[in-house]
Amino acid sequence: MATFLLGAVLLIVQPQIVPSRPAINSKAETSQSVQRELLKKTSQKNDLKENIHSNGSCQQLPQTIIIGVRKGGTRALLEMLSLHPDIAAAESEVHFFDWEDHYRNGLQWYINQMPFSYPHQITVEKTPAYFTSPKVPERVYNMNQSMRLLLILRDPSERVLSDYTQVFYNHMQKHKLYPSIEQFLIKDGELNVNYKAINRSLYYIHMQNWLKYFPLDRIHIVDGDKLIKDPFPEIEKVERFLKLSPQINASNFYFNKTKGFYCLRDSGRERCLHESKGRAHPQVDTRLLEKLHEYFHEPNKKFFELVGRTFDWH
Repeated sequence: MATFLLGAVLLIVQPQIVPSRPAINSKAETSQSVQRELLKKTSQKNDLKENIHSNGSCQQLPQTIIIGVRKGGTRALLEMLSLHPDIAAAESEVHFFDWEDHYRNGLQWYINQMPFSYPHQITVEKTPAYFTSPKVPERVYNMNQSMRLLLILRDPSERVLSDYTQVFYNHMQKHKLYPSIEQFLIKDGELNVNYKAINRSLYYIHMQNWLKYFPLDRIHIVDGDKLIKDPFPEIEKVERFLKLSPQINASNFYFNKTKGFYCLRDSGRERCLHESKGRAHPQVDTRLLEKLHEYFHEPNKKFFELVGRTFDWH
């Protein structure tokens, strides 16, 4: 009876939290145990508090999350989406659902990481690692099964090269040596399919995990390659998906010839992404690139079938 009453209290005081689905796999019991700990953590003060500012804005759980993919263009997507007056975006990657030390802090901690927003605004956070983390889909579902998710993808081969490039420059800035990309891509004369950057580009595997919890109409896929070449049409689609009024227009974007990519114009103020974005990829032997393209052919096909849509990838 005590357990029943506790469950009833939790449902009354925490309407944001949705009970998890029945067990789907052998790890479900462990996941539910973690979720119970989260519920206990967030109910210590009997309710989640939306920190309210004197101007009427408050911190609240996000209604939209950009879940990935790493090096797919998540920062560009967030910056472009922030042009809309009805969007309030978290500045940094929160890593709530994929980092255990953050997740154990509970939903109140998560709320405290969000920006202050007005009632008419949608709060958005982005953490690219969410897409490839097996535990994240269920955790997001348990928080809000009506969550609208944004996933931005690029050609898998290009994403691998961008992944390597970011890590390479991070080492360079610390004056540390880093192996060439060939040393990661080739092992014993063959393509090293265990390279993490390659695994992150197997989109269909990770997408299957998300579709266990969220229907496809709750996940909008942004074409990252098109967003780079012609951002406005892709942002228009995002506005429609989030049921936003059409506020962003073509004049908000201009091509910066020096940087080689589109920058933003907001109320007469121009701004570009950080210099770390749009870095040149390393030169890779043509035969190695062909191996990479060949390897991704079947996984890409499976992904296209899964989402009912094709992309202009190798």
